[in-house]
Amino acid sequence: MEKILLTGFEAYGHTPYNPAESVARELSSKVIRDSEIIARIVPKNFFECIDVVWEAITEIEPNIVVMMGEYGGRATISIERIAKNLNDSTRYGLSDNKGCYLQGQLTVPDGPAAYYSTLPLRAMVKAMRESGIPSDISDAPGTFCCNHLMYGILHRLHLNHLLIRAGWIHLPHLPCVAALPENLGAPSMSVETSAMGVEIGLRAVLENLEDINEPILSRLQI
Repeated sequence: MEKILLTGFEAYGHTPYNPAESVARELSSKVIRDSEIIARIVPKNFFECIDVVWEAITEIEPNIVVMMGEYGGRATISIERIAKNLNDSTRYGLSDNKGCYLQGQLTVPDGPAAYYSTLPLRAMVKAMRESGIPSDISDAPGTFCCNHLMYGILHRLHLNHLLIRAGWIHLPHLPCVAALPENLGAPSMSVETSAMGVEIGLRAVLENLEDINEPILSRLQI
């Protein structure tokens, strides 16, 4: 049986409940098209998060790696296209969970400027939309731990010549987080809807070794 490694970040900053952790737990051990989902919860700490996911890849030997985090303010499940070799958590006024701020530091000092996701982004978004799940492609993964982890894992896969398809999914706030006074008016999505969307996206990955060649209209404009 093939394996899918699905990772979700823990709570952090002003987010007491991370949808990525909730969805990872919801989908853990599910089987999709003869592929088992193996979930891991990842510490929201610079560099440590890369090591934790890399250890999981080494242990599990998955065929696919999909990493998840929260992107507050977005109303859709967004599939990231690109990861940048840049960290700037001070722009958000956020440190990682060990109190570390990064401003301008590179994830890999001698690494390339960016890596592209190797997931079939258009196929994933199309499948989610056809199932009634709001979804979009994003070209802006931020400059905090999500972008940092995505870049770090894609870099290590490249260095080790591993043909593992990998990428990132951002999820909206959970309703309980959007209901906090500081987040009032922010969009949200339930665990059940987010998990359904991610599961549909994973099925699309399994069914499409190459991405579909048709336009996917976007509203994010980023």
